[in-house]
Amino acid sequence: MPSRLFRLALAFAFALGHGAFAGVADRMALPILPQADGSPIVALRGAGPSQVLIRAGTFVMGSSSEEIDFAIVLCKKDWHGADFCEKQFVNELEAHEVRLSAYYIDRTEVTVSAYRRCVELGRCSPPPFASGGQRLDRPDYPVTLVTWNDADEYCRFADGRLPTEAEWERAARGPAGRRFPWGNTYNRGLCNHGAAMLDETDDSDGFAELAPVGSFPAGRTPDGIDDLAGNVEEWVADAIDDFLGAHYPATSEVNPKGANAGAFRVVRGGGYRSDSFQIGAAWLRSAARIFRPASERRTFRGFRCVHPVAEGL
Repeated sequence: MPSRLFRLALAFAFALGHGAFAGVADRMALPILPQADGSPIVALRGAGPSQVLIRAGTFVMGSSSEEIDFAIVLCKKDWHGADFCEKQFVNELEAHEVRLSAYYIDRTEVTVSAYRRCVELGRCSPPPFASGGQRLDRPDYPVTLVTWNDADEYCRFADGRLPTEAEWERAARGPAGRRFPWGNTYNRGLCNHGAAMLDETDDSDGFAELAPVGSFPAGRTPDGIDDLAGNVEEWVADAIDDFLGAHYPATSEVNPKGANAGAFRVVRGGGYRSDSFQIGAAWLRSAARIFRPASERRTFRGFRCVHPVAEGL
């Protein structure tokens, strides 16, 4: 006769299969082989929490000249040696130390269903899906066709705010300074990416356009944050006037916020396509930054929010 311990094990396994312990199963990690550079990737079985805590600490924001050379090489691979790659990444200078207070950041991009609740309560403006964007109106898709003001409005409704550029970059690259959210090696299978010179869309990742949030668990950051590279590029809080002369200070900073107002807002993360030449692996890096008018609505642009935490974390 089976032992009592064996019977308990069978019962536990049966319960897992029928959802009684789904919360436990969701948090069990799937081992993933290390990348070529030796950095590990861990994929989680389930969705995980809706917000992820980033504890107070320091990291290096921006890129060194060596990192910019790396970005130029990536860009030229996608664009077959195009000369314009040489000047695309100077806005990432200077690499400098930043200290941030703790914050929570949304694990995923804000979804259509979450945004719709704000619209239904009269607190947010509806995206113009009816004007040819009906295919994007799916509950599990990231909400798109939103302006910077729409995104800011929603985050305030959700008792949060848009992340600063520094907060977004820290979430994507971690204290160790990863080149990509998952590690230092580009892997086109870990995100919903576009393609240069192919009408800027690419279904080789499984999605010709948008993907449901969290569709690439192996591309999560070690903290458990989804889609910080690809799917939709993301509005962040910082404003800027002169994007041609944009650069960081060469000195260390504490909780930098950028300008409150300006002709352009910063966009991070890259998307499944772009309306400019700024598409490909180089713009999926954690340090990449572009600038867009706050009033723009694009099918490949969304956002996520950050939220306050108790002091001492």
